[in-house]
Amino acid sequence: MKPFISMITLGVADMARAVRFYEEGLGFPRMPFEGGAAFFMLNGSWLSLYPWNALAEDAAVDARGTGFRGITLAHVASSREEVDEIMEEAVRAGGKLVKPAADVFWGGYSGYFADPDGHLWEVAWNPHFRPGPKDDDKA
Repeated sequence: MKPFISMITLGVADMARAVRFYEEGLGFPRMPFEGGAAFFMLNGSWLSLYPWNALAEDAAVDARGTGFRGITLAHVASSREEVDEIMEEAVRAGGKLVKPAADVFWGGYSGYFADPDGHLWEVAWNPHFRPGPKDDDKA
């Protein structure tokens, strides 16, 4: 069986603003691509940005998507301090603080921000579990 390769695509209202937020604000490494989308390499997956209305049309759904969309994205941090740093970085880049980072019931530390298009990101540190490669595993 071939490995499962995932890509997350976010519909965005303003491509230039969204690209600046992820590339310059959060430091996501942008992949070279000419066309109507922007791609960022993540550890084990990709992030894609695509115009909101065009993505809704492609999925054959109403573009007025409002309220909680039933999905959050997450960034897994390696420490409580890194959670705070990432949250501050996101807000400086134009994101909105939704829930300040705090100790959580499962023993970790997390908070939420929204990107300029309202997509929710949880930034979390879990002392019991770290998905992905270990920091010392450089592939």
